[in-house]
Amino acid sequence: MQSDLAALLPHVVAIARRAGAAIMPYFRGIYATDHKDDHSPVTDADRAADASIKPALAALLPGVAVVTEESVASAPSPESLARLRYWLVDPLDGTKEFVNGRPEFTVNIALVEGGRPVLGVLHVPTEKLTYASAGAGTAVKIAGDAPPRPISARAAPAAGIVVSHSRSHNKRADLDAYLAAYTVAERVILGSALKFGLIAEGAVDLYPRFGPTSEWDTAAGQAILEAAGGSVTDHAGKTLGYGKPRFLNPPFIARGRALSP
Repeated sequence: MQSDLAALLPHVVAIARRAGAAIMPYFRGIYATDHKDDHSPVTDADRAADASIKPALAALLPGVAVVTEESVASAPSPESLARLRYWLVDPLDGTKEFVNGRPEFTVNIALVEGGRPVLGVLHVPTEKLTYASAGAGTAVKIAGDAPPRPISARAAPAAGIVVSHSRSHNKRADLDAYLAAYTVAERVILGSALKFGLIAEGAVDLYPRFGPTSEWDTAAGQAILEAAGGSVTDHAGKTLGYGKPRFLNPPFIARGRALSP
């Protein structure tokens, strides 16, 4: 029930913030970097955040599986989780940005039920900024120690939309072809799931993604964006679901309100 999720949310926000605090001593500092089988980087900061989050979530909901990017090799299969309740976590989303000294990285924590993310927290450690939600109409933005402020995705401005995408997509022909159907007033290039938060608060209208992502990259942001009145769908218009083989997402589109596919 949404009331149960609302009771969980402050605890998850605190867990994400502690993970952010575990990351920050490494930012622009000295740390070890390794590479996974897919050649993506993993650092001491990723591991520190993972070590902070996993036991805290396990204690918060005993018996509920905690699947993180850094522990996915030992996780249950996504197909077996598809009908269950479980945590889905990226302890440090935007590791490439982190390694390059850019502040656009986040801590992503989502609770997934029946293949849908129902609670989400995105924390931006460098800004002490948090986006969070626990069901429809509950999306908030928390700046530092200020009280949570309700946020909502906006309708597309008549003068043109603001589009956000990753640096790796800056010169993709498929992105340019997709955007040809819109009047684009501005492009905002950002790493990590921060793009979902910006759509949820009405600062950005559209985030098209054509390259590969994993479910832990999107679950928390999708929960927040949907709670703020936006949507995340595949290119056929179907809502992005969870429990897919290898935790892999298809290309997707994240949108604000009243924005046609």
